[in-house]
Amino acid sequence: MNQNLKNKIFSFIKKPLIIAVALFVFTLIEIYWAMGSFSNKPSSGCLDCSFFDDAYLMTLFSTVFLSIVFLPFSLIKNSNIKVTLQLLLLILIWFFWNYTIFVDRESSWSTYLFKEEIMYTLKFSFLPILTLSILTIFTLNYILKKL
Repeated sequence: MNQNLKNKIFSFIKKPLIIAVALFVFTLIEIYWAMGSFSNKPSSGCLDCSFFDDAYLMTLFSTVFLSIVFLPFSLIKNSNIKVTLQLLLLILIWFFWNYTIFVDRESSWSTYLFKEEIMYTLKFSFLPILTLSILTIFTLNYILKKL
């Protein structure tokens, strides 16, 4: 393969690869920061599954989904709209995964109401999601502007 073709291929996959790696790392950190206190509790869906297995799969699914969705967002010229959409989507996805972990490892073993599940998930997730979502989006946009 000649050098020119290698450069074209690398430049084509560089942006999606950077987005995917950043999302993977930040999502894994967020899940462990927010829901790490449930890592020693058994999963109600799979008694042999470790917390790392759950976190890894959730991170992998999030990375693929968000990478695909964030690529078209890079075409939006209005940065305020783009950042707002990215933040909202990232916050919703992360909150959903945190809620899933809470239900799987805590509330399914007890008698929580839906409202209580949401409130407890919000209690555990608020600071990690707020901090890391802002950091993630601004890091992604900063890196992608430099490309």
